[in-house]
Amino acid sequence: MTESVELNLHDLRRRYLKDGLDESNTDANPFKQFELWFKQAQEADLLEPNAMVVATVNADLQPSTRTVLLKLFDERGFVFFTNYTSQKAKDIAHNPKVALQFNWLDLERQVKILGVAEKISMAESMKYFASRPKGSQIGAWVSQQSEVVSSKQVLMAQFSKLKDKFKQGEVPFPDFWGGYRVVPSQIEFWQGGDNRLHDRICYQRMDGQWQKSRLAP
Repeated sequence: MTESVELNLHDLRRRYLKDGLDESNTDANPFKQFELWFKQAQEADLLEPNAMVVATVNADLQPSTRTVLLKLFDERGFVFFTNYTSQKAKDIAHNPKVALQFNWLDLERQVKILGVAEKISMAESMKYFASRPKGSQIGAWVSQQSEVVSSKQVLMAQFSKLKDKFKQGEVPFPDFWGGYRVVPSQIEFWQGGDNRLHDRICYQRMDGQWQKSRLAP
């Protein structure tokens, strides 16, 4: 009889004491507040401060999450890039409502975003693709994202073949690859607090304006 493994997680906890968050010390513009926190995450030398979880829902109403990298943000929204035949792209085609989450745990912070994903222009995608390292450009051609692959060796063989093919010239832009911009309707800034009394400042877009409120922890 196999012995069961039991992990005691009851006492796995810590106090959140780093900072506080209030309506008075947050910007009226959530994008400026995000820019401030993002710069502080960079200055704290966090691993991949632009890593964010993207949550989608498929046609069967099954939620799915994955971590991607934020590559651009401004007052239009938050941009990431992917294969347009990937599972996340199929989900977005069915239901463009998505959620994003940044977990900056060393700063005891989270940012949660609700919005709608829309494809950016091909010109914007081509511009970003041209800025990528050549290996990443080739990788976009090699990976049929989310599809079953027989082995890692098959991928590496395809990569080597294309690397040799394009060694003397530029890697062409793949028309099945590009960016999505998540246009937010809600942005929440979460700061850990002592005794689990966390600070949650939420911005909601109403009639074209951002309204700010505090949420109970």
